[in-house]
Amino acid sequence: MPKHVRHIRFWGDNNNNKMERFNGEIRDREKVMRGLKKKDTPILKGYQVFHNYFRPHQGLEGLTPAEACGISICGKDKWKTFIENASTRRVQA
Repeated sequence: MPKHVRHIRFWGDNNNNKMERFNGEIRDREKVMRGLKKKDTPILKGYQVFHNYFRPHQGLEGLTPAEACGISICGKDKWKTFIENASTRRVQA
């Protein structure tokens, strides 16, 4: 059963800053897009890939979460390289 946290603050152990920031990012994107009205839209999965592999994070000193974990994407067009790597791995599996 979930535990209700009564006082959520910006400081201390009980805060929801990361979730609120992510909700704000999704909301900003949603305002200019029409595809989020369908349940099976690929937009959220694509945004998740963008967030983890392409978007630098200030908290990670300009690295993406993937780079912070040791995963790097090399090449001029990182999206193309990412898609090519994903499709070749799927074929091999």
